[in-house]
Amino acid sequence: MSARLLEVRDLRTHFFNRGTVAKAVDGVSFHVDAGEMLALVGESGCGKSVTAYSLLRLIADPPGKIVGGEILFEGHDLMKLSDDEMRRLRGDRIAMIFQDPMSSLNPVFTIGAQIAESVLVHRGGTKAAALSRAVELLDLVGIPDSRRRIDEYPHRLSGGMRQRAVIAMALACEPKLLIADEPTTALDVTIQAQVLALISELKQRLGMGVIMITHDLGVVAQHAQRVAVMYAGKIVEQAAVADLFSRPLHPYTKGLLASIPRQGASGGRLNEIPGMVPSLLAMPRGCSFAPRCPKAVDRCTHHVPSLADISPLHPVSCFVAQQEAKL
Repeated sequence: MSARLLEVRDLRTHFFNRGTVAKAVDGVSFHVDAGEMLALVGESGCGKSVTAYSLLRLIADPPGKIVGGEILFEGHDLMKLSDDEMRRLRGDRIAMIFQDPMSSLNPVFTIGAQIAESVLVHRGGTKAAALSRAVELLDLVGIPDSRRRIDEYPHRLSGGMRQRAVIAMALACEPKLLIADEPTTALDVTIQAQVLALISELKQRLGMGVIMITHDLGVVAQHAQRVAVMYAGKIVEQAAVADLFSRPLHPYTKGLLASIPRQGASGGRLNEIPGMVPSLLAMPRGCSFAPRCPKAVDRCTHHVPSLADISPLHPVSCFVAQQEAKL
């Protein structure tokens, strides 16, 4: 059995502005084992990235604040660490691939200097050794002519190359936990496959845990072991990947899977989930998905369903699904 690497319990991150409260992460719980990839999926605005930033305590305060919960990494609660202790942890034992490479790269330093800095800060050694490591990492993520590229500034690289440089930086210290927020968004399909294969290979070789935030359910099916579906700040379903794809239980999960384009399907409109994710400042009463749900009943509009196991290791937050499981 794999060792429990990360356990998140009842995490709540809220944003405060002019007397209003936006519950961006509202009671989220999950775990990641060593050598396992957990995929976090859902539409934009569901709280996936805020969850990732919360794990690293990168929420800007004000207006945001982690108001409750535990983040246990290798048995230690990250909420109890000092700011200095968190800085030493970030980029070393826990690393993150950010969604926008331009916002996570410093425009006034070369790519090589930024990757080398991560190595020097967390591993020490000489500047020459750190730059040599930077070259190895650029080779690893598929950037050609890496010895020349380490002297390039971010604006001289394409979006795909910047994304690969960010990935190289995240992998520099071979972290125990990697949080990847849409890591292949700016990459062509060939490089996407290479990067995902690289992350999977490092996951196995290093026993690295991975949280993959993605909209691409194909990536989930091919690379993840478990999946958590988020909607409006909550996890509404969790399961092993094979179980979720073969037997989705929450109407929202069913809608996501139904919207995947099918090879060989006849022409016409793609399936879609009607409506939009509700504003965090105007959440509906009861189940947050009820206004868009084709199976909603009166109870759904008045009460919030709890996350409960319908089958072993397959919890779902849905009154209808829980009732159907009893029949």
